[in-house]
Amino acid sequence: MAEQFPGALLDLLGAAGDRPVFEHGDRTVTGSQLLGAVRRVTHGLRTGGVGPGDGVALLLGVSPEAFAALVAAHAVGARVVGVRPGLTEQQRAHLLADTAFTVTDSTDSTDGPGADARTGRVLLLDDLLSAADDGLRPVVSGRPQDIARLIHTSGSTGLPKACAQTYEAMTAAWALRPDAWPPAVRELAARLDRFLVFGTLSSQVMLDYGLLTLAAGGTLVTAERPGFPDSIVRHRATASVITVARLVKLVQSQRKEPADLSSLRALMVSGSPLEPGRLREAAEVLGPVVFHGYGQTETGMISMATPDDVPGSLGVPPVGLQVRDASGRSVPPGTDGELFARTPAQAMGYWREPALSAEVFADGWVRTRDLGRLDAEGRLWLTGRARDVIIVNANVYYAGPVERLLATHPSVAEAHVVAVPDDDTGEAVHAFVVPAAGHVPDLAELRALVTAGLEEACAPTRLTLIEEVPLTPAGKPDKRRLASGAGSR
Repeated sequence: MAEQFPGALLDLLGAAGDRPVFEHGDRTVTGSQLLGAVRRVTHGLRTGGVGPGDGVALLLGVSPEAFAALVAAHAVGARVVGVRPGLTEQQRAHLLADTAFTVTDSTDSTDGPGADARTGRVLLLDDLLSAADDGLRPVVSGRPQDIARLIHTSGSTGLPKACAQTYEAMTAAWALRPDAWPPAVRELAARLDRFLVFGTLSSQVMLDYGLLTLAAGGTLVTAERPGFPDSIVRHRATASVITVARLVKLVQSQRKEPADLSSLRALMVSGSPLEPGRLREAAEVLGPVVFHGYGQTETGMISMATPDDVPGSLGVPPVGLQVRDASGRSVPPGTDGELFARTPAQAMGYWREPALSAEVFADGWVRTRDLGRLDAEGRLWLTGRARDVIIVNANVYYAGPVERLLATHPSVAEAHVVAVPDDDTGEAVHAFVVPAAGHVPDLAELRALVTAGLEEACAPTRLTLIEEVPLTPAGKPDKRRLASGAGSR
């Protein structure tokens, strides 16, 4: 049986030797140096009483030492909880409720931000790094069915849900297994010479791409306060993760005042769908660098489109994927339905949420609650969210198809629709539209477009023009804020 995570990562760092694996400010850290930090923190955690199954919260920034602490926490077999920036105190307390230990930067004072959300014993990272180093490869203590990490959803509907991923699942993940890389991931890996890391290492996307970078022989380059295109230029980055909103702003910036992005080879779009028009514009301005990934916190990566894929598609899924109708039966290619996924690294359920787990995780499959279809070539196309609906005259209409149709109008750059109360029909469609440059969208034209392409009942009855869509802390369109504004109009 293969050694559990992070065994393969420890071997990778050992084999890297004097090769740079991390750049942080003016420091360059080699594989051997990073492995040494992992050894010291591992020893410090064990001396501090941390062992298999213990909950360990990481309140850390983005640095080689923070990465070492993350690896060390897994080496001792802990249940690791990362805390991303931007959470409320209530959300922090919810995330940290079951942790016995908290590892934090020594620069944080005991009454600093987030201190009231800490639980259990507080361990300072500097103290852990000063522990003895015996020079031996750390013993990996994680057990296959133990929970390795709790990965939290965005919390856009309230308190974040914690997806529980086992050590067995982390070991089976594709990032550290070049022999298991799907074609799209293999193409991406070849472009990860200098991967820009920012935000938090507790981000599933950031960590998975970071591990892929190390496995591909690349270097993690930190940016404490990322800005595009400045961070790409300053750090000579070849790759980075980017949201749709940031991609749009980068394209606009490059049109107005082009920066030298000659080092850039890959931008991994994450968090929300990328409209085909936006993708074509990005390719025109930035070149063939956009990789569009689709996945969920519950599953990890499900599919990925490369720059060569058909705009709007998400490539051919390398994992198990079924499209099912409302009765749970698989539908033929070209037919829309709800997507059910099965991936090697998927969560085993939600932490201490048995009823919700039973609703989403069943028979080895994860109910994504996304709508989509597979075409005759096996490419995946998303068509909406199963729960993102407007109920007009007791009939259910999905927001996704309406938004995609609106986005095809030449006057529309982005479209987002929400349900608003209506005295005659119960609910109606309110469209929030980001106009295309030089255009002013007209409600009558947009209604006619939707009526012709779908039906009149789901055509927007109200239109609001916005400069940009509000985002959640996870970088996704914040429809709750849109809806709250719509209700007052």
